[in-house]
Amino acid sequence: MLLLSALWELLAFFAGLTVRARLGAVGVMLMFTVAVGVRARHDVLAVGAAVVLVLLLLRPV
Repeated sequence: MLLLSALWELLAFFAGLTVRARLGAVGVMLMFTVAVGVRARHDVLAVGAAVVLVLLLLRPV
């Protein structure tokens, strides 16, 4: 269980670094919105923010 938690946090750390490097403050805000939506069980907020985040990450630089 501890290994799974550590792996999950490591994945979240590297995802945050990637988003911050590509999108800056907007990406960090979107990741925060996804986390808040999941934690508060607001599915529309979480899915909407995740879709916008993925679309912004997939656009060419």
